[in-house]
Amino acid sequence: MKLSVVIPVYNEKDTVEEIFDRVLSVRGVELEIVLVDDGSTDGSIEVLQKLKEQQPQLKVIFKGVNSGKGATLREGFRHITGDYVIVQDADLEYDPGDYLRLLDELKSGKAQVIYGSRFSGTYEDMSNLHYWGNKLLTLMTNMLFGVMLTDMETCYKLMPGDFARTVEIESSRFNFEPEITAKILKAGLKIREVPISYKGRTHSEGKKITWKDGMSAILTLLKFRFL
Repeated sequence: MKLSVVIPVYNEKDTVEEIFDRVLSVRGVELEIVLVDDGSTDGSIEVLQKLKEQQPQLKVIFKGVNSGKGATLREGFRHITGDYVIVQDADLEYDPGDYLRLLDELKSGKAQVIYGSRFSGTYEDMSNLHYWGNKLLTLMTNMLFGVMLTDMETCYKLMPGDFARTVEIESSRFNFEPEITAKILKAGLKIREVPISYKGRTHSEGKKITWKDGMSAILTLLKFRFL
């Protein structure tokens, strides 16, 4: 099985090379790595250009204009060829070593989509705002779609490649997460969760999501449940 890893990048020059190395170190699965720069202005583009020169097999896309995580993933999914795909943030909050946990659960055949749950695993340095925001959005998802998830907002969503290549993503920002979850469930795909590790970062360290994105996520859940 080939696993496509899509890495959206926006002003992550201090971490993108390390996260690439961590992804590359995952063993036991064929990897296709797709990096998509979302109009970085901090030197990330130069880092990606260097990586591309060193690793010709890499797929590196430069969007030029910043348009948000959802728009960046929409572009990235156009370039994947893997049997399955997972999104990897370019910071160091999530550990690519956890891919194997998701892939092992996939092999059980009990679900077509596997989520990595921070709340059933270990998490550090998550602010109260993000903790309760995640809990609220997950609760809303469960109530609206009749599921029992513990972490809807997780970055680690292991999805079939054919689904990712054909799904129409409308959300341009962080509301990608509730939209893709809604569309997975409305497509009749079953989701199972496995525990993963997580180490958060602060806004001063580069975290970009805010309370406004939480409000947008609520509206997104309602939109894709009822419209």
